[in-house]
Amino acid sequence: MAHATVEWTDNLEGEFDLKALLSLIAEEMRERSDGVFPVGGIRVRAIRLTDYVIADGKGADDAFINIDVKMGAGRSEAFRKAFFQQMFDAVKAQLGDLFERRPLALSLYVEEAEGWKHNTIHARLKKAG
Repeated sequence: MAHATVEWTDNLEGEFDLKALLSLIAEEMRERSDGVFPVGGIRVRAIRLTDYVIADGKGADDAFINIDVKMGAGRSEAFRKAFFQQMFDAVKAQLGDLFERRPLALSLYVEEAEGWKHNTIHARLKKAG
């Protein structure tokens, strides 16, 4: 399980390629985790925020992108630090010069989560394999 939710402020509309960002995060999880994240458990989604206050509330161009990742327990601290630093760097590179064009805060938070799930996507992937 690795679920990523990208929250982004609506004043960034048209300023970056959201689909490319979501695809990049999914690809990082699929391709660079050496199978630590089962492909069938990867979920990446975005939430466009229309109601928010940033900093002192006076910067009309102030914006943010926050990425929250939830994953099952069991990955080592060394893996988490290396993998998510790599992902954070890839996201910053994907956003390109957006940081130079406007005031922007980017954050990435990782949480180990316990949960209940039922998933038949794994079976489909096994058949396709």
